[in-house]
This record gives sequence, structure tokens and C-alpha cells, in this order.
Amino acid sequence: MIETDDTAEPAIEAIVGRVKWFDATRGFGFLVSEQVEGDVLLHFSVLREHGRRSVPEGATIECVTVRLDRGLQAKRVLSIDTTTALPPQVRSSMPASERADRRALAESAGAFEPVEVKWFNRVRGYGFVKRPDEVGGEDVFVHMETVRVSHLPELQPGQHLEARIAPSGKGLTAVELRDSGGSQP
Repeated sequence: MIETDDTAEPAIEAIVGRVKWFDATRGFGFLVSEQVEGDVLLHFSVLREHGRRSVPEGATIECVTVRLDRGLQAKRVLSIDTTTALPPQVRSSMPASERADRRALAESAGAFEPVEVKWFNRVRGYGFVKRPDEVGGEDVFVHMETVRVSHLPELQPGQHLEARIAPSGKGLTAVELRDSGGSQP
């Protein structure tokens, strides 16, 4: 008698996608592809046969995926093209004295208040949240570093958070974020 594992999902056809982001410390990231809906989880373990532990943002990956409970995941990487990768972010040439002082911003920030993610681009390293309309509805800048130190995995449009907001030379800036425990998209 041949046994089959009915719980395993069959692999689907190969797709080509670009690395949305990849965190080498955490060992995973996501691909986006026009061939499938939603993001594709990319775990470092499928990069091993290519002699890699990570891939740069923007790299083109051809892979075979499998649909799991939480969505699509790369099961096997067929090829990696790093020529499409984004150039590494250049450090600011602006003197440190002219850059925002995170400690000073944190000291001038108010208490946590509700905000909603307007948009966030992990590749660019920033985005915006929005205060509720009833308290002004202003857009508030969010830097990738604030997301990282707040230990938030991914910001999605419509996601409800709480933020400590400070005025900066270029407008309002979120200096700390936390999950509001409210509705998520």
C-alpha cells in the first residue's frame, strides 16, 4: 500500500519575483511577483544550495512555491539574479549635527496616540502614518529604524498602531511605535 501525506500541499509552477526585503539576522524575507497574489516567504534555508544565507533587496529570484496555511512560501530556488538588486543605501553625507537627533526627538515626543499606516516602503526605508481625522489627520513620517527598534514585522496600509510623535525640522515624526491591539487589515 502506498502512503500519501494528504496534509502536504503540492508545489505550484515556478514563479519569478523580486526580493521585497530580506533580513539576514532573522533569516527570512519576502518576494513579490506579478504571477501570484500576495507576498512569497523566502527562508534562508532554500538559499543554501546557491551558497547564500541572504539576498539583496530587488534581486530577481526564480523559485518553486508551495501554499501553506499562512500563504505562499518558496520551496526551492531555481535561480538568483543580483544584477537587479537595489544599490546599498549610501550613508548620509549630511553632518551629524544637521541630522535629526533621535534622543532629542524622543524627549520632545508626546504620549502614545492612535495612528493608521498610510503607506510604508521597506525598500526605501520610510513611510507615513496618519493621525485620526478628528484630531487633525496629519501625516506623520516613519523611518525604518523606528520600525526596527519597535520590533514590528511589517507595516501594512490601514494597520492601526500607536505612536509617540515629535515635531522635527521637516514636520511630524514618529519616534516610537507599538501595536495598538486594534483591528488589522
